[in-house]
Amino acid sequence: MSDILSKQQQAAGRGADMAASVLGIGMVGLAVLWAAGLHRMLRLAIYTEQFLAAMLGLAIAYVFLTKPLRHVPRAIARPLDITLAGIALAGGAWVALRYPELSLAAAIDPAAALWVSLAVLLTLLLALYRVAGWPLTGVVLVFGAYGLWGAALPGQFQALPISPARLSAQLALDTGGILGTPLAIAATVVVVFVAFGRLLDHLGGAAFFTDLAAALMGRYRGGAAKISIVASALFGSISGSAVSNVATTGVITIPLMRKSGFKAENAAGIEAVASTGGQLTPPVMGAAAFLMAEFLNISYAEIVIAALIPAALYYLALFVLADLTAAKEGISGMPAEDRPRIGAVLRAGWVFALPFAALIWALFVLNYQPATAGLVASAILLVVGLVLPAARSALRPDKLIGAIAKGGAGFAQIVVITAAAGIVIGVLNETGLSFGLTSYLVGFAKDEILTLLFLAAAVSIVLGMGMPTIAVYVLLATLVAPALTRLGIEPIAAHLFVLYFGMMSMITPPVAIAAFAAAALADAGPMRTAVAAVRFGWPAFVLPFAFAYNPALLLSGTPSEALIAVILTASGVILVTVAFAGYFSKPLGHLSRIAAGIAGGAMILGTAIF
Repeated sequence: MSDILSKQQQAAGRGADMAASVLGIGMVGLAVLWAAGLHRMLRLAIYTEQFLAAMLGLAIAYVFLTKPLRHVPRAIARPLDITLAGIALAGGAWVALRYPELSLAAAIDPAAALWVSLAVLLTLLLALYRVAGWPLTGVVLVFGAYGLWGAALPGQFQALPISPARLSAQLALDTGGILGTPLAIAATVVVVFVAFGRLLDHLGGAAFFTDLAAALMGRYRGGAAKISIVASALFGSISGSAVSNVATTGVITIPLMRKSGFKAENAAGIEAVASTGGQLTPPVMGAAAFLMAEFLNISYAEIVIAALIPAALYYLALFVLADLTAAKEGISGMPAEDRPRIGAVLRAGWVFALPFAALIWALFVLNYQPATAGLVASAILLVVGLVLPAARSALRPDKLIGAIAKGGAGFAQIVVITAAAGIVIGVLNETGLSFGLTSYLVGFAKDEILTLLFLAAAVSIVLGMGMPTIAVYVLLATLVAPALTRLGIEPIAAHLFVLYFGMMSMITPPVAIAAFAAAALADAGPMRTAVAAVRFGWPAFVLPFAFAYNPALLLSGTPSEALIAVILTASGVILVTVAFAGYFSKPLGHLSRIAAGIAGGAMILGTAIF
C-alpha cells in the first residue's frame, strides 16, 4: 500500500513540475506577445489590467508549484500547493476575462467583487512569503493592517476611513494598487530583459564576458579581481538581481581570486560589490531605470545620462582599491598559460556585442519602447546563436524551452514582489499616508536637508534588506523620495539617492544577502565578508550625498560645471581609496592615510558645495 502511495506522490510531483514548466514558458510567452503588440495587430480590445491579471495568476501559481512549504509533510503540502495554484489561476483568469464588468461593479458596490479580490490578495501574500520570506511580507502586512485600522490612530498618521470591502477591491482591481505601474513594468519590460539575460547566459554570453575580462585584465596585478569587476559590471546591469549576478559570475571569478592570493573575505567582498554595482549601471540598471522614467515622467535616456558618472566613479574606486590591495599583498596577475588570448576570445564571441549594440540603437536612436527594444535584442541574440557553432546545440527546441522554463523562478519572483509592492502603494493612496509620512520625515529633520538625507539613507538601507532591485526601488520611490523632493532636492537626484542606498542593503550587515551569497562561494565568514564589502563599496555611501547637493554630477547644468564636479569628485574618490588601502607606491603610515582621507573628503565635499 505504501509503495502505491509513494508512486502516486511521485507521479503527482512530476505532473506538478511539468505544470510549473508550462507556467514558466507561459509567463515569458505572454509577456513577449504583449510587448510585441500582437493584440493591437489583431485589433483586440484588451485592457492592460487584463494582461496583468493573467500574468499575476501564472506567477502566483508557479510559486506554489515550485516553492513548497518547509517542515510540512509532503503528503499534505503537495495537495495544498496544487489547490492554491488552482485558486490563483482561477482568480487571475476571472479578473482577466471579466475585468471591465468587475471594475465597474466594484466601484458601485465593492462587495460584488469581494471574493475574487480576497482570492487574489491572499494567494499573493502567501506566494510573497515563499519568495521573499518574512521581512517583505511583514512590511506588506503592516501596511495592510494600517489600511484596515489606521483611521483609529491619532495625529498626522490617522488614515482616511475605508471599508474592508472597498479596500480589498481597490487593492486587487484598481490601477492604483496591484494592477498598477510597477507590475506593468515588471510584467513587460523586466520579464523581457530577464529572459534576454537568461538567453544570453544559455548561449554562452556570460562566459564570453568573463573570458573577455580575463583577456583584458588577467595579466595585471590582482588581475583576477579586475576580471570580477569588469565581468560583473558588463553582465550585472541586465541581471536584475545582485544575488543572481554573484551566482552567475562569482562561481568563476571568486575561485580565480582565491587561487591568485586574495583573502577569502576580500574575494567575496569584491564580487558582491561588483555585482551590486551592476544594478546601478546604465543602460539597464537592473531594469530600475525603466521604472524610474515612469515615476518621474521623463525619458529613459535622461535616466541613463544621469546615472552614468556616479556608476563610473563607483567602479573607479572599486578598481583602484582592488589594485592597491593586490599591490599591498603582493598578488600578481594570472599565469600566461591560464589567460585566454584576446584575439581568440573576440574571434569566438565578438558577435555577442551585436545584441547590445542593437539594444542601444533601438532605445536611443529609434526611440523604441524598452520592452520592444528588448525583443529586438533578443531576436538578434537568437541569430547570434545560429552563427556561433558552440551555441547552436543550445538552440535545440528542447534545450531552449528548458532554459526558458528554468528562468520561471526569476520571472515569478519579480512579478509577485512588484504586485505586492502595489499593495503598499494602494494603501498609501487610499489612506493619505504618503502625505503624512512625507510630512513626518521633513518635520523630524526640521527642514535640514543633511539630516533628512541621513535619515533617508538609513530608512532606505533598512527597507531594502533582502529584496531585489525592482522591489527596493518601488518601495523607496513611494515612501522616501517624496520627502527629499519636498525640501528642494532635484527629483532625479532624490530617486537615484534612494536607489543607491536601497542597493547598499545588499552588502550592509546584518542582512547583506549579496555578500552572504558570495561568502558561501568563497567559504568565508558571512559577516567578515559583509564588512569587507562595505569597505570596497564605500563610494556608494558617499556619492549620493554629493549628487544630491550638486546635480552637476548627474550631468545636469552647464558642461563646465559638470566637468569641474566630475574632476573634483574623481580626484577625491581616488585619494580616499588610497587612504582605505593604506598603500600607494609603497605602504603608507597612519598620518599619510589620514592626510589622504582628509584631502579626498575635502574634494568630495567641495563638489557638494560647489
